[in-house]
Amino acid sequence: MALLLTACNSGGGDDSDSDKIEGADQGGGKASAAASASASASPGGTGRPEIKLPDSFQMNFEGWTNSDPKLQAIMDDGKEALRADHAAIIEADPDASYVAFYNSGVALESSQKWIKGYVKTDDSLIGKVRVFDSQVRLNSQGLGVLFYCVDEGEASTKNRKTNKVVGTPTDVSPYLQYRTTLEKTSEGVWKTRSVETERGACGQ
Repeated sequence: MALLLTACNSGGGDDSDSDKIEGADQGGGKASAAASASASASPGGTGRPEIKLPDSFQMNFEGWTNSDPKLQAIMDDGKEALRADHAAIIEADPDASYVAFYNSGVALESSQKWIKGYVKTDDSLIGKVRVFDSQVRLNSQGLGVLFYCVDEGEASTKNRKTNKVVGTPTDVSPYLQYRTTLEKTSEGVWKTRSVETERGACGQ
């Protein structure tokens, strides 16, 4: 199984969502072997699950800051949504509560489908990914629009039974662009509601 860490694309709630995604502005940037989640104040509020990744898999978020607190909140919860999906793959748990905490609707369905694909092949994740070139804004509907790039060049899948390690094929770009929309809940959490990905859309 070739390394394709990108999540399955989800279509977005309505036509206006995808239109708004296209117009994102530049700027702004297991407790043992897998991942665990427990109620904590991480990040940005009480009740958010703490998502822990094992030392064998790292996610490095570069320039993940914005001077606007509202936009920073979108980035923070968008970051946790991505970490949650990867943690659930490592834990082989598509129904992990932290995945549903940070995703909703078609984005949640997409995440769970993606995670189940790894569970079916009995693969986990090792190595590291780099997340960079963030773009964030609020659209006219009050939805958060968050774009970012992911470099999978130093990440691999590892089969749980055979220990076989597979990296990104040499003829496949390790760079992906994620295009997401997020909606703020009454509890103040920015849940990812749609995700689109495009391989090769990002540079170094």
